[in-house]
Amino acid sequence: MKIFYAVQATGNGHISRAIQLMPYLQQYGEVDVFLSGANASLETPLPIKFRSKGLSLFYSTCGGLDFKMMWKQNSMVRALKEAKQLPVEKYDLVINDFDFITARACRNKKIPSVQFGHQASFMSSKTPRPDKVSYFGEMILQKYAPATQYIGLHFQPYDSFIFPPVIKDVFLQATPNDKGHITVYLGAYERHCLEKHFKSLPDLHFHWFLKGITEIQREGNITFFPISNELFNQSLIDCHGIITGGGFETPAEALYLGKRLMCIPIRGQYEQLCNAAALRKMGVTILDDADTEDFSDQITSWMQQNLQTGIQNANNVNETLQYIIGNFTNRQRHINS
Repeated sequence: MKIFYAVQATGNGHISRAIQLMPYLQQYGEVDVFLSGANASLETPLPIKFRSKGLSLFYSTCGGLDFKMMWKQNSMVRALKEAKQLPVEKYDLVINDFDFITARACRNKKIPSVQFGHQASFMSSKTPRPDKVSYFGEMILQKYAPATQYIGLHFQPYDSFIFPPVIKDVFLQATPNDKGHITVYLGAYERHCLEKHFKSLPDLHFHWFLKGITEIQREGNITFFPISNELFNQSLIDCHGIITGGGFETPAEALYLGKRLMCIPIRGQYEQLCNAAALRKMGVTILDDADTEDFSDQITSWMQQNLQTGIQNANNVNETLQYIIGNFTNRQRHINS
């Protein structure tokens, strides 16, 4: 079987999931990866056959979306041209982790595809949303990368086609420790936005993973780390708690490890607001913003609270892939009969 796997590279979470899935997926045949996006910082040890700048999200310096940068960097004309050239028709199975170009290519060429990933879970009305539902946000989630089949991943099985998160092997095999530090990964915030808040809490030690850092360096109660899968994984395993955005993979990993968790969704990023709504129901501390005068007080309050009670199960990758490929094959047989 020839498999086309489109991986959204507008952030690190999709890539992390693809790295974990790849050995399992390759058991079913030859896999070619299409990496689409321009805002990820992780190394990608994947069999990349095609690459595109895609349509990416860009962030402001202190926690929001940078719409000017998105307008400047993204080109719909280029994306539509690339969709025409993408040879999805040469593959037996197209798996799309929320990429516009692949979805458009499949639509143009009438090729069936499976949208597999976190965003697919929002095809269900049962998946949690914030109190204020965004019409535009819903349109993006449901219309940006349409497919003929949807297999979702989320914190809980809100619907029949929604499976648990894909947890990395390093966490599945780990024995969590508590070495006292607070791991910080907030990709939408630059150093100057938050450093004063962390320094005002000298009794806490922060492991801060930050773009632009090239080597580990300690300044007072902050140890700065470069963006690195290996370093981040170990810091998370050993931390007392983690402060991160409203994404999917990192909160899921923290919950799986039983870590204290604070999430700060990116302003204007509707998917992260949806995740925050789900996490809040699981007892996770959610803040609207970190660039506020009382952020350090909120960290102190969070540290004094009881640990959230949400428990995260891990995905059975073999079972999920069997479900995807079995359903896809049966669907094609039905269409062709």
